[in-house]
Amino acid sequence: MTSMMDGPGVRRGARRTAPEAETPPGVRKPLPPRLFAVHGTNAETRWEALRGEDYLTPDELFFVRSHTATPLIDAATWRLTLWGDALSGGPVAFTYQDLLGMPAETVTAFIECAGNGRRLYGEQQNQEVSGTAWRLGAVGVARWRGVRLATLLERAGMSDRAVALMPRGLDADYVEAGENLGRVRRPLPVAKALDDVLVAYEMNGRPLPPDHGHPARLVVPGWVGVASIKWLGDIEVSERPLESPWSTRLYRMHGPGHPPGGGPPLTRVGVKSAFELPWPARLEAGREHLLRGRSWSGGGRVVRVEVSDDEGVSWRAARLRDDRHPRGWVRWTFPWTPREAGNLRLLARAADETGAVQPDRAAYNVLGYGFDAVVRHPVVVT
Repeated sequence: MTSMMDGPGVRRGARRTAPEAETPPGVRKPLPPRLFAVHGTNAETRWEALRGEDYLTPDELFFVRSHTATPLIDAATWRLTLWGDALSGGPVAFTYQDLLGMPAETVTAFIECAGNGRRLYGEQQNQEVSGTAWRLGAVGVARWRGVRLATLLERAGMSDRAVALMPRGLDADYVEAGENLGRVRRPLPVAKALDDVLVAYEMNGRPLPPDHGHPARLVVPGWVGVASIKWLGDIEVSERPLESPWSTRLYRMHGPGHPPGGGPPLTRVGVKSAFELPWPARLEAGREHLLRGRSWSGGGRVVRVEVSDDEGVSWRAARLRDDRHPRGWVRWTFPWTPREAGNLRLLARAADETGAVQPDRAAYNVLGYGFDAVVRHPVVVT
């Protein structure tokens, strides 16, 4: 099994000051409007807030995605129970102290909502979709510390007949259109669970904050964020395939061009890029601006980023910075001098180590998942 250990530490950004607005119900941390765009109990990071920050997304800048509301759970009484017909000795419960006493590993990885960029289906592709209207700020990179899920499965006595797991959170039941779907849960193949999945209890060197999964959460590197179950409470270990509404109805591609009932459950994230700029950005003509951005991919390291200011007719290479975590993102810079006033759009296009490149258009689906197209970032030059 390959190691998840990272190299030397990465310094965090500066701490933030008091909020400028009240936090909406269901979220525990402050969500000042200069840092977040709030969507009900969800909040997306404003990309301009990341300008000047270090590699990791500070806890107080990390986006919030919840189906219901953030629970407050006492780590002293919390238990993680593994159960199911693929455990040889019956259910096993682990305490918070049990986790702290096991061999710890650290991984630097992004977590991104599957609907990140959903708003751009309408803004860029004139396609109607439903769901939370994220633009591009439902993603963040943190240093997660915890115990390999493989370690817990071994200690619980998982048999060779196991084929699937069902991690489930401790947040409240989710009700959609009057139907109670139960607590958030989603199948996880055994092969992925044994590869690189972490049961994390720390985020950026501190215990997980409530909004991000305290006392423990899954971190499933490279996969859509719903797989990284927060407030982890139990995991079924099964000899048979498992399903939930989060794999049969939600988090799969529906609509024209997709199979009846939807495509396969979403897993790996595509290649994406974002500028650390307001939307729209306002920049002065006739002087050089050092544009900054970040690119990431569920397929591995980003190896190339290009920028265009003429709608993709021509591209020039951005300079990649030295942070190249395979499960994180890469920061980049691009010097740009707009020559005259007017409105235009900046484009950033990345490629990862597998050869995957951001497409010009994202694959349409009615729930607006997986927007990975090159983003047209509006700029007003004055």
